[in-house]
Amino acid sequence: MTNNLIASAMSSASQGMKAQSFRLRVVSENLSNVDTHGYKRKLVSFENQFDAKSGKQNLSIGNVTLDQSFGEQLFDPAHPLADANGYVRMSNVDMMIELSDAREASRSYEANLTTFNQARKMYSGLLDLIRR
Repeated sequence: MTNNLIASAMSSASQGMKAQSFRLRVVSENLSNVDTHGYKRKLVSFENQFDAKSGKQNLSIGNVTLDQSFGEQLFDPAHPLADANGYVRMSNVDMMIELSDAREASRSYEANLTTFNQARKMYSGLLDLIRR
């Protein structure tokens, strides 16, 4: 019973680390395209899925969608991406939002890593008790 609880904690923590790692990857992609004309910010969603076989909730990465808000328009008729009126649509990425998302994802990853390490130590301690 205790073994199952520890394994469940380790599994949940690893799923959380995987999800936050993916989130950091998307945030870094958004940040790298902050000056790309017409780029749409990517958004990540997460889903809980019930696994009937194990009877547990599993975290999975949902759809990656595009933020449909408009970026700033600049008047630059000489730009190759300018519309008929001479305006160029900039990306809709806000660096402050992306940096705060990156910080949140990083802290969540660290929290999951700490949980995983604590469960690993508990499992190691359990094995030591069994060996005696």
